[in-house]
Amino acid sequence: MNLTNEIIKHLYYSDCLSVSELSACTGKSIPKIAGEVTKLLSKGLLLEDGFAASTGGRRAMRYSLSISNLPIIVTIAIDQFYTSIGVMDIRNTLLIPIRTFPVRIYEDEQAFAVIIAAAQEVLESVNKPEHCLVGLTMPGFVDSERGLNHSFPSESLFFKVRQHVEAELGYPTAVANDSSAIAVAEHKFGKGKGSQDILVINFNWGVGLGMIIGNKIYKGHSGYAGEFSHIPLANSQKLCSCGKKGCLEVEASLVSLFDSVKVALLAGEASHLQRITEEGNEVALSDLIHAFAHGDQVTLRAVKNIIHMLGKGISTLIHIMNPERIIVSGKGERFGDDLLPALRSSIQEYCIPRLSRLTDIVVSDLKNVQTIASACIAMQQPNIIYPKLKHNKLQQQ
Repeated sequence: MNLTNEIIKHLYYSDCLSVSELSACTGKSIPKIAGEVTKLLSKGLLLEDGFAASTGGRRAMRYSLSISNLPIIVTIAIDQFYTSIGVMDIRNTLLIPIRTFPVRIYEDEQAFAVIIAAAQEVLESVNKPEHCLVGLTMPGFVDSERGLNHSFPSESLFFKVRQHVEAELGYPTAVANDSSAIAVAEHKFGKGKGSQDILVINFNWGVGLGMIIGNKIYKGHSGYAGEFSHIPLANSQKLCSCGKKGCLEVEASLVSLFDSVKVALLAGEASHLQRITEEGNEVALSDLIHAFAHGDQVTLRAVKNIIHMLGKGISTLIHIMNPERIIVSGKGERFGDDLLPALRSSIQEYCIPRLSRLTDIVVSDLKNVQTIASACIAMQQPNIIYPKLKHNKLQQQ
């Protein structure tokens, strides 16, 4: 990575820094950083952002990124059932509202085309800028280096996902597993900031895991570490999406939460949610969150059961990893801190106290976390200032 990119990336994650702070971040000498900063100021890529707090001597000038002269970021955040597309400047300020729409990537053969069409419409709405970075996050066995998603067959457009997105949109694209990317977002912008060893639970339709170990994302030997969903801890004999029995996700995911509530409603149990189904509508996640917050007994019981099983899985992680902090993130964070009593009770039941007492358990407060995660991934590209596509075979066809 060249020094210019390094400086821009550190400022992206830190908002504003002085020359000495940038020197510490990059490991480069102060004179070298000062020279590079002067060059970036002259190009209009950095701004002077006021003086740092006094430490007894001369106050240091701090610098931030110039949003007008750096690329915009397009984020494509894909999960099993929904995709969200956002456009933001290099300070993570949304330029237009996030566009979210339903699309089932594992079932709909036209899913890729639907997502690309939506992305192209979004780009047209911001006058298709000359310089743009695209960050795409999605579930599955994602090989970020090669831009592949091995959870799809080779004939699927999602298999060579980076190559196909670049060919369709015309911008350099970075791809990553959603849970790993969310861990980066929490570490840089959320409740993991300042911690060296964190585990981030992507409490979503499945149950993903992203790991930051020693301040770096940990992906394992082959890049696929974090398949928390498929730890065989569940008592249910229900088949998991992976085809096996006993996986954690069948009892500790948002899909299992919806299934549990649906069974209760079909059995005629009293619930505020009955009105929604009687009107011919499907219960949405926002309905469950509202019902949970207002003490609906069916929802409370279902959430408690899900969180109890999630705590069992988290206890296993604590025993193996001994992390400083565990953050519950993803769509499930919308239930808020009210998840913590049941979660801590489960951890108390399954985890050795000496270990659990040393690990802080929190619920994320980072909104639109997968969108921010996708932006973080976009910023990992090798050329941030003037992003250009490398040779793409698909574009020659």
